Amino acid sequence: MPEVARLVSLARRCLRSLPERSTGMVVAVSGGADSVALVRALDAARCPHSPLTLVLAHLNHGLRGRDSDADEESVAHLHAELSSFGRGPVLLSRTRRDIAAEARAERANLEALARRERYGWLAEVARQHGMAIVATGHTANDRAETVLHRLLRGTGLRGLRGIAARRELEQGVTLVRPLLEATRTEILAYLGELNQSYREDATNSDLRYMRNRLRHELLPLLAERYNPAILAVLNSLSEQAEATYHDEKTAALALLSAAELPRAGAILVFQRLPLRSAARQRVREMFRLVWLREKWPLGAMDYAAWDRVAAVVFGEQSAVDLPGRLRVRSLERVVQVGLRNES
Repeated sequence: MPEVARLVSLARRCLRSLPERSTGMVVAVSGGADSVALVRALDAARCPHSPLTLVLAHLNHGLRGRDSDADEESVAHLHAELSSFGRGPVLLSRTRRDIAAEARAERANLEALARRERYGWLAEVARQHGMAIVATGHTANDRAETVLHRLLRGTGLRGLRGIAARRELEQGVTLVRPLLEATRTEILAYLGELNQSYREDATNSDLRYMRNRLRHELLPLLAERYNPAILAVLNSLSEQAEATYHDEKTAALALLSAAELPRAGAILVFQRLPLRSAARQRVREMFRLVWLREKWPLGAMDYAAWDRVAAVVFGEQSAVDLPGRLRVRSLERVVQVGLRNES
């Protein structure tokens, strides 16, 4: 059973990378094939009677009515099943949120809000259990779909990274994706070998959503008519972009350290000289990191917006107004960034 060996090997590699004195990890479980395969692989990768605890975490968004409730019950059943195996401690953490009502109240994008709430809740579960790792079941297919989606919308080097194998979820909590090298075909074969059931989300077949059209139409077409190894090609591109972006981010952080001056109240201040001596791409990336640090809105900041920031640095414009009521302006030897006064 090659899929069993491969997925368990990927899970074992993840467990070996846990921080010293780790008590276990939180595993996001929707009830779908990918997350169920992740849980089964992690459980199988543990030594018999391992003290490492797996916390199965399920957030019921309530977006699909009875189907959402059935998803939750399937995760509870999986927890009971794994507990009966007795390989090691398995806990269950589940909660419900009316995401649709929250989105209406905030006038927010439903999908974006659901994602934000889900990851925020997973970090909360990790803190409650004193754990530093949250694992999700993303696969090579997910990463390929993400890269292709971003290519079609228009993206730079950072976007080509697709889905990272690990990233900081919040301070002290790291998100990992142990099955990112496994394909969906391997996932389904693995579950078939285990005779393990899982839930199917009917919305994943709805071709009104671009992600689903990529999954069910474009990627199969590319594999059939252009390159059977398209998944591997897109994943390789993602890995190369990740390595290159890591170097660019490191250089951008060094530039930030060299250029940033003490704040003037709520206004950020940067020396122009080190900024103007840097490559334009590095300046754009440095300011993106500033936006991220300050928790300023990133959604509306596309390539053109970041380049307008760079235009101020390089003296092509004296000031620019940006989404979130932010203004970047040049003032003698410094560049200032802060909320604009609209009174």
